[in-house]
Amino acid sequence: MLTILELPVLNDNYIYLLHDPVSGETAAVDPAIAQPVLDILDQKGWQLTTIMNTHHHSDHVGGNLELKQKTGCTVIAPLSDRHRIPGIDRGVADGDVVMLGAHSIRVFSTPGHTSGHVVYHFVDDNLLFCGDTLFVMGCGRLFEGTAEQMWHSLQKLKTLPASTQVYCAHEYTQTNGRFALTVEPDNRQLQQRMADINQQRAKHLPTVPSTIGQELATNPFFREDSLALQETVKMANKKPVEVFAEVRRLKDNF
Repeated sequence: MLTILELPVLNDNYIYLLHDPVSGETAAVDPAIAQPVLDILDQKGWQLTTIMNTHHHSDHVGGNLELKQKTGCTVIAPLSDRHRIPGIDRGVADGDVVMLGAHSIRVFSTPGHTSGHVVYHFVDDNLLFCGDTLFVMGCGRLFEGTAEQMWHSLQKLKTLPASTQVYCAHEYTQTNGRFALTVEPDNRQLQQRMADINQQRAKHLPTVPSTIGQELATNPFFREDSLALQETVKMANKKPVEVFAEVRRLKDNF
């Protein structure tokens, strides 16, 4: 079984360290900065073998070169962003499979937040490392892609098993939840979830990971089929992608 460590860095980023005790391999997902990773590696006696980047933004790749220089690790990142990601060794695209020890990881292309964004699904471990495509009760802003692209990207993730653990790259949950309540105020599961999350954050505890099942029940960007949501945002009987686009517009202005 993989050991997963969640490292909070910068203002609201998470770096994930994944260690496979069988092979001894260790991966860092979206290392914004190097030193916290190096500190844990030293503390645990682990050797960093792999970096997995979801997209090119500096708060996801900022530690690449220092970590590569000091550990000799291999950098795996989106092929289409190879000119924008420092230290890339292997470019990956939709449907590719990478390995961490004996753990199989499927790559999904998820454009929207950026044009080249990918996510990493650990098929047998039921884990999803999704960068800035999917957040707890939210999704990434459309910096380089369209609403239609992001909607299609999220449709891929909605089909994963409900028990899949969702590891996103930011602690945006409270703000996302407050917005979610404005577009689906009568959602009982959402109300309860926000109460739980407010208690967690009051104790400075992380709200990540989530699960696909929890997101299907409470994330407005997964719930464009909800009649209550459609009515609240005045998009009843519209196409799902149009409802999604309107919810994204409202969140941008929230």
